[in-house]
Amino acid sequence: MHSSIFSYIDHIENEPLSKHTTFRIGGDARYYFKPKNPEEIYDIITYCMDKNIRYYVLGNGSNVLFSDDGFDGVIVEIFNNMSETKIENDTIYAGAGVLLSKLAAAARDRGLKGMEFASGIPGTLGGGIVMNAGAYGGEMKDIVEYVDIMEQDGHINKYSCEDMKFGYRTSIVNDGKIVVGAMLKLEYGDKQSISARMEELKNARVSKQPLEYPSAGSTFKRPEGYFAGKLIEDAGLKGYRVGNAMVSEKHCGFVINCGGAGSDDVLNVINDVSDTVFEKFGVRLEPEVKIVR
Repeated sequence: MHSSIFSYIDHIENEPLSKHTTFRIGGDARYYFKPKNPEEIYDIITYCMDKNIRYYVLGNGSNVLFSDDGFDGVIVEIFNNMSETKIENDTIYAGAGVLLSKLAAAARDRGLKGMEFASGIPGTLGGGIVMNAGAYGGEMKDIVEYVDIMEQDGHINKYSCEDMKFGYRTSIVNDGKIVVGAMLKLEYGDKQSISARMEELKNARVSKQPLEYPSAGSTFKRPEGYFAGKLIEDAGLKGYRVGNAMVSEKHCGFVINCGGAGSDDVLNVINDVSDTVFEKFGVRLEPEVKIVR
């Protein structure tokens, strides 16, 4: 692939992925593109498919673990370049690259409620929709009116909330589909109460989550009828460590990078935790973090 083919699209060669993930882990991406619109995304992906080049769509990198070996292909970043936001009455239309925390703040400033749960989720709108992100009793499916999705042929189709088939950390979005924007439907509320609720959730996060260390948030999906963090703690794995990756002592549901952890350190902790919890309680923990090798 000659990057000159795409001189009109903002990109970098041999870009360290550790700079683009909240885990601060990952080797170099051969090409790192920052498209500004769906047309540019389509151009990159069509080229990759024609030439059989691997590609991966990345938002804020808050739920992904890349290998230290890097990514021998193309990273397509849907982030700041695609974060335009339009608020009309009680609706917000935004590009997939906008941070959920920014959207939640914009909603609050307009006296719109319903996004408070998302104010501390570190990901983008697109990433949040793909995995139906949620926290503190709220989920993306509660506020999505429709999603604009680019299909493999470049067409952009509107999917209603129902069409999205949102479930626990899942949606209809797969490798052939890319979220480019979404319309959110909120409710009018009292700015002060909205602010107070966001502050309350922020304090809960700061007191319970290891925000002072790089991580990818909750490492494991919640198994039906259980809490991952409690199972891990009950299995005696609080503080369990391989290299510089560790089960957080503040919240066992988080695997953290204590400084200089490699991807194998994290994977070993994830596998050991999953195996130990399964041996002790017969429950298999599955990673919520996307593992890209």
